[in-house]
Amino acid sequence: MQIVIIGSGNVAYHLAKAFKQSGIEVSQIFGRNKTELSKISEELHIAFSTETLADADLYLISVSDSSIAEVSALIKKENVLVAHTSGSVSREALVGNYRKSVFYPLQTFSKSKNLDYSKIPFFIDAENENDEEILKNLASKISKNVMLANDEKRKYIHLTAVFACNFVNHLYTRAKEISDSQGIPFDYFLPLIDETTQKIHELEPKLAQTGPAIRNDEKVLKLHESLLTDEEKLKIYKTLNESIKKMYHFE
Repeated sequence: MQIVIIGSGNVAYHLAKAFKQSGIEVSQIFGRNKTELSKISEELHIAFSTETLADADLYLISVSDSSIAEVSALIKKENVLVAHTSGSVSREALVGNYRKSVFYPLQTFSKSKNLDYSKIPFFIDAENENDEEILKNLASKISKNVMLANDEKRKYIHLTAVFACNFVNHLYTRAKEISDSQGIPFDYFLPLIDETTQKIHELEPKLAQTGPAIRNDEKVLKLHESLLTDEEKLKIYKTLNESIKKMYHFE
């Protein structure tokens, strides 16, 4: 099967790398950013183009959600399989007379970070069972965790991911601002972060909760609030503590 990846960002790079490591040939990477495409091409030894889209049996579109429709319209070949890699966009966003599908890897991607692709879940959606099987078989060559997920299911997968990843990372950023303001190396908090993350591999997140809110320790909560002179951080602190207390029946 001839595969072309469209895009030059983090997801496109990691998909190309995952395929390469699994012995799956990618015939071309295509996009507008010649600088990034050339870097991927040089590292992974895959041909690239910014002008001519090669023929393929499967096109994987790994671009921003807002660009999926525009980019998908570049594929003029009929009866080929085309998949985007977004978690929050319907396969119907693809514009063209071809077989539409989704090939969604659930992970946060950075080009500088190596990943164990076998642990990354892939969620598949297609218009027919045959295409579902094609994509499931392809994903299974990379990952141990592959399942079907229609548009509605993927919306909730993506929403869950925002809570579990994006919001948590934002809290790390806010936490670092506090530690930086007091000259405390943020590295000192990494063992705590690692232990918290590791704990939910063994316990339900609800059972792993600790801290002043779950103890309903108003003295500590008020002390922390007095230290937060930044209104945005104070709002976050109060909102999250109220949510914790409500979950554990203190309110």
